[in-house]
Amino acid sequence: MRETLQELCSRFIEARDVIKHTFKWDSSYIPPVCANLFCAKGALPDADRLLTCRDLINRNTGVFSSFRGHIRVPLACMLSMEDDPAGKFDRALDVYGQLREHFHGSDYLALAAFLLTDFDCTDERIARGKRIYRLMKEEHPFLTSSEDSIFAVMMAWSEQSDEELIADMEACYRLLKERFHDSDCVQTMTHVLAMEKGNPDAKCEKVFTLYDTILQQGGKYGKHHEMATLAALAMLNAAPDALARDMMDADAFLARQKGYGFWGIDRKTRLMHAAMIVSDEYMPRGAVDTAALTGTVAMIIAQQMAMCAVIASTAASSTAVTSGS
Repeated sequence: MRETLQELCSRFIEARDVIKHTFKWDSSYIPPVCANLFCAKGALPDADRLLTCRDLINRNTGVFSSFRGHIRVPLACMLSMEDDPAGKFDRALDVYGQLREHFHGSDYLALAAFLLTDFDCTDERIARGKRIYRLMKEEHPFLTSSEDSIFAVMMAWSEQSDEELIADMEACYRLLKERFHDSDCVQTMTHVLAMEKGNPDAKCEKVFTLYDTILQQGGKYGKHHEMATLAALAMLNAAPDALARDMMDADAFLARQKGYGFWGIDRKTRLMHAAMIVSDEYMPRGAVDTAALTGTVAMIIAQQMAMCAVIASTAASSTAVTSGS
């Protein structure tokens, strides 16, 4: 393993453990995603600052607020890296209020509000996001739900027209469905790809090539909630062979760490975490702050959505087992 990747993997585990010990009662799927937020910034979490930011969220929101859902801990992590967490969260609440005039409240909308705090969120821009969302729903009425609203809002900053965005997504959907059969996850992948410029055929081919290269190198990447992260990784300006090789090295490292063994996080989710770490290695520095609606932003959204999907499915399985017993 290359030295820089080794350092990233070590920082990832260190950050994960700090977050895990700070938020003991939250899902075990949350700390790895949060750890990668710090890796992307080249930072390490501070437990006291994390708790301060969590309390900031709690003091300024109600018990049933979307900011207190699955994304509360990730938001606390992102706030902890800000020079002025209170000011940042005030702006997020203001943007959320604007978004709520057009969308139903959800964890995803709260995340969108946070990510948009540094952009000019005019009523016209948000209204455009709503139009894009309606067009998405017209194409796929049963697949489109609140989780898609975050991408619709982000696409409102795209230079492409609404019709061009929808055509891009539909072209990608048809191509991706030939290989991957989870319709909901494929739709999410099309949103990630639509945030990148380029021909739909070329973008999908990048995804297929990276997926196949991972298989050739001995990895078995998941075909469900993990796919949006893979799509974001495939859009980076890096050779598929290099990405796949680094993923397998990172995966081998994670396999030796506590929490990823037989009783820990499953292999497919572990490989997704490896993809997250590798994305930090290839992502242009400063992209979290400067590259609106592409690259890192797509990766952040994909990771948060995957986390929410895993937590939701785990909770549903637990409920089913309890009901059946």
